[in-house]
Amino acid sequence: MSRVHIVGAGLAGLAAALRLADGAREIIIHESATHAGGRCRSYFDTTLGMEIDNGNHLLLSGNHAAQRFLRLVGSADQLVGPKQAEFAFVDLATAEHWTLKPSDGAIPWWVFQKNRRVPGTGPLDYFSVLPLLTAGKRATLKDAMACKGLLWERLWHPFFLAALNTQPEEGAASLAAQLLRETLMKGGQACRPLVAAHGLSTAFIDPALRHLETKGVEIRFERRLSAIATEANRVSGLIFGGESIALGPDDRAILAVPAPVAAALLPALPTPQSFRAIVNAHYKVDPPPGLPPILGIVNGTMEWLFAFPGRLSVTISGADRLIATPREELAAKIWSEIQLVTEVASPLPAWQIIKEKRATFAATPSEEARRPNTRSTLSNLLLAGDWTNTGVPATIEGAIRSGFSAADALLADG
Repeated sequence: MSRVHIVGAGLAGLAAALRLADGAREIIIHESATHAGGRCRSYFDTTLGMEIDNGNHLLLSGNHAAQRFLRLVGSADQLVGPKQAEFAFVDLATAEHWTLKPSDGAIPWWVFQKNRRVPGTGPLDYFSVLPLLTAGKRATLKDAMACKGLLWERLWHPFFLAALNTQPEEGAASLAAQLLRETLMKGGQACRPLVAAHGLSTAFIDPALRHLETKGVEIRFERRLSAIATEANRVSGLIFGGESIALGPDDRAILAVPAPVAAALLPALPTPQSFRAIVNAHYKVDPPPGLPPILGIVNGTMEWLFAFPGRLSVTISGADRLIATPREELAAKIWSEIQLVTEVASPLPAWQIIKEKRATFAATPSEEARRPNTRSTLSNLLLAGDWTNTGVPATIEGAIRSGFSAADALLADG
């Protein structure tokens, strides 16, 4: 029986293993950490005294790879959200509240209904994004559309910032266009907001590990790949510290590690070189009655407010400007904004700030061009990760899609 060595037990590696776990080959996953999940997992935070996610993630119902992953492991019910697409927003500068409600079908009837669109905007304003669909690979959003005005400020900017984790003006128009094609342009049923109400590990990681165990997949933790041996245009061995594993003629490897790790192991491999930060804040407090599960914030430091049982959580994308800000100062600033939004008068509760300096690659045209394809130049090595050429931004959907693509390429080789 041939072997497949998957290096990395994040979503990309797990997705690849799920696709390949049919008993036709031996699968071994090697993970450098003591746990699986990578950037998509839950952990017990001693400061808050509760389990939290290491990053808040919003999925959309049109994320077909993520939905397929959950169906494979039997946890599709762990993502919750409204039956119709609706996004609640508040503008901190004006205290104005509204809810965006796209219509279910592909024809955007909703833009002609005043109570379903952004206040102060007209139907024709929404077609300002159409030039993105024909923009070239080198074009930024600023090249393709007007990045100003009320609709930009209250919809397109927060929408694209959340997806690209890059200031939208400099973001790749091609990535923004693909996002539109897969969500809003398919109608509301493809862009219903979904969250893992009981945590990312409960929804994705734990059920995936249980499923893989039943399929006989072996997972080896605390196994950091230090080098890749090559011979005759193929991987001949994987070196983990002092241990070397030889790959036979029919063996394959899938490298599902972060871009900087892949670049260190394979110096000739083109990979994104620029990255953007994400900041998440968590507060141990019961959400006030009537607060939407997900609330978009305009003209504030925070961008998305999530209401979980016993906790309020905040996500700030493209957050390089905040990395140097002291955690205490940042926690107080965000809490003051939460008080404005929720009218909670209590003092600053127990909090946790998580800064991820290199959360995703910068989704600019130049960095998008550096994303490698699934097939490497080595005949028996495939690549996976949200930084590979998936055609979508570096999201949960992109990570899972990359793992499935690597597995499909391996299966196509026979």
